[in-house]
Amino acid sequence: MKTAVSIRRPKKQLNTKTAISVPKDVFELSEKLAKKMKISRSAVYALGIKTLNEELDRKAMIERINKVCEEVDTSIDPELREYTFRRLRKAEW
Repeated sequence: MKTAVSIRRPKKQLNTKTAISVPKDVFELSEKLAKKMKISRSAVYALGIKTLNEELDRKAMIERINKVCEEVDTSIDPELREYTFRRLRKAEW
């Protein structure tokens, strides 16, 4: 399954120029990705930052969910568990 990546920005979005130092291997990788994806190096860096931010947000959300699960009884009701086991035993495999 292929995933399409769109790096188009809204017409009114302002860009900010910046200079950064990156290791040579990272620069070369950005060049390779830019050519492969047919986008600018700047778009590669922007995509990387956005992706990292989304991943960190996702991890933070999982941590919050896990914290709630620690505070709330998430165990399965014994009657429901027994009912499920009975149903599974009767099911054709």
